[in-house]
Amino acid sequence: MNRTPVALLAVAGLLAPALTACGGPPIDDVIVLGTTDTLSASKEAPAPLDPAFAYDVTSWNILRQTVQTLLIQHRDEGEPVPEAAESCGFTDSRSERYVCILRKDLTFANGDPITASDVKYSIDRARALKSDSGVFALLSTIDTVETRGDREVVFHLKIPDATLPFKLSTPVAGIVDPDIYDKKKLRGGFEVDGSGPYMLRTEIFDHKLVSAVFTKNPNYQGSLKVNNDRVELRSFQDADEMGAALNKGRIDVMTRTMLPAQIDRLTADSDAKIDLIDTPGREIRYLAFNTNAPAVKSKAVRQAMAQVIDRAELVTIVYRSQAEPLYSLVPAGVTGHSNSFFNKYGDPDVGKAKSLLERAGITTPVKLTLHYTTDHYGAATETEFELLKLQLNDSGLFVVDIKGTPWEKFRVREKKGEYEVYGMGWFPDFPDPDNYLAPFLDKDNFLGSPYSNSVIRNTLIPGSRRATNRPSASIMLTRIQDIVANDVPVLPLWQSKQYVAANDAVTGTAYTFNSCSTLQLWELSRGLSS
Repeated sequence: MNRTPVALLAVAGLLAPALTACGGPPIDDVIVLGTTDTLSASKEAPAPLDPAFAYDVTSWNILRQTVQTLLIQHRDEGEPVPEAAESCGFTDSRSERYVCILRKDLTFANGDPITASDVKYSIDRARALKSDSGVFALLSTIDTVETRGDREVVFHLKIPDATLPFKLSTPVAGIVDPDIYDKKKLRGGFEVDGSGPYMLRTEIFDHKLVSAVFTKNPNYQGSLKVNNDRVELRSFQDADEMGAALNKGRIDVMTRTMLPAQIDRLTADSDAKIDLIDTPGREIRYLAFNTNAPAVKSKAVRQAMAQVIDRAELVTIVYRSQAEPLYSLVPAGVTGHSNSFFNKYGDPDVGKAKSLLERAGITTPVKLTLHYTTDHYGAATETEFELLKLQLNDSGLFVVDIKGTPWEKFRVREKKGEYEVYGMGWFPDFPDPDNYLAPFLDKDNFLGSPYSNSVIRNTLIPGSRRATNRPSASIMLTRIQDIVANDVPVLPLWQSKQYVAANDAVTGTAYTFNSCSTLQLWELSRGLSS
């Protein structure tokens, strides 16, 4: 069957007014969201919106609106529900065979039919391309994908994996058109074609996305109720510029990343025209280590840093009430959470840190550089790293410098192992403790970390995935967290809340994001209850 990628062309005329008015107020009933997130295409990252490559919160939040998956995570944190599928489930007691039945008459946005073979193609493509973003690792437990007729897809797994339904709800498992997405190479640029609730039109300047306009897909079939016809996501250079646009009515909703001071002002302001909504979040921040780098190769150095850093002070001074200290990769509120780092190190103690270094024969002060990204996690990141530097240097055990780099270059250098210590954030792919552990500790991990622990990789992660009743995996999950606290390949710092500021004429803003920071544009409307 010959398919034509007409989805974007069909709406070009309709969307042009919104694009030419990017600096002005919202037009007609379009709902405009502001963000400081940036998305760029480069030689190192040429395909930011290809599901087989994309692996950050910004690109995923575009793909989740446009590329449909078999299942989807709704507002709450329960099990994923069928989306492109009408039903999905394990057909064996060992969680090794998973079957999905597609909805009848399912089509891409351009009207072409979607069959089981398209699902198989999409999954196999992502697994075969093995892009250096590491996103393919989410599908690593899949052995083969089988089709039976036009609507039935069967996943045969290498090992039991009770988390597979969550993984099939992520964009790497998005259904793409074989006539548009080449099996042997990534699709470069910013075009997206799919069967999700929206079609996409983008405005690009200097290889960066400055505006994304989402128009309701008339051919969408799925579980979502779409409460609007058009939404624009507009990028701003910084949070102050975004806040000014909200105050002047140029945007309707202000999303991530807001400054702590902005949140404080909005909290104290009684102006009923702007609503501040805070929702539970599962974002975490942490320091990661290149455990092969000479300065931090010794476990004692990493343990000493864990003993010195004062998370409570960090949160109080930099993020105030918008964050909480974090003592494990698995944040509080997620099944299997354990305060493993606090259990091992307790409160900050320079004396204990000094003893750790002396016993290991480490000469002090230890010289190292902490690297951070200047434009990916918000403007407060620089202040955070200034304080980390101060805490470590004041101990007398370290001589620390810090260096900020734009995300586009930062991520490339991090993956190449050029940084000895660097700051990262994690927005979970799905609300399960496995997704806070395996992406950092398993083979082909997201960080490309040289750290490897055979007990974690060969026993504890596979064992925890066998538990269909997820709380029953807590013993193994706690053991993983305890090993991490001892070896310190990563050092958790804090977990955050989520904030959205919105014009009170827009409804549904409480569901702008779910707890995994997934953007849910379909929830927004003007004057309608969601």
